Amino acid sequence: MKKNIVVVDDFENTRWVIEFNLKSIECEIFNAANGKEALAYFDGRRIDLLLTDLNMPVMNGIELVKAIKDKIEYRTLPVIMLTTEKNPDFKKQVMSLNITAWIQKPFKNDEFLKVIKKCLSIN
Repeated sequence: MKKNIVVVDDFENTRWVIEFNLKSIECEIFNAANGKEALAYFDGRRIDLLLTDLNMPVMNGIELVKAIKDKIEYRTLPVIMLTTEKNPDFKKQVMSLNITAWIQKPFKNDEFLKVIKKCLSIN
């Protein structure tokens, strides 16, 4: 079954790199430049994974995750936080939101894909 993945990042190049890396997975990708745009995809449709940047204008990754996790159908949704943030205390705070994985940017493509497949339960 095709996986539905929402990719949220304010940099178009980052969204392009992520989409390029996901070509080996049978999936449909929904792109958004910020959390507010991404919320439109959480309208009851099946979403299998959220990949979101942490620091974005309009609505950041933390605000997006909180808004999505308030919806009962998305409470167990796997979420991967993509960020340049290196502060370990801040990482602990973010991970307390039931984030599935934290990926430091820039990332290595093979490691990135390994985390994605694990979150989607793909071998």
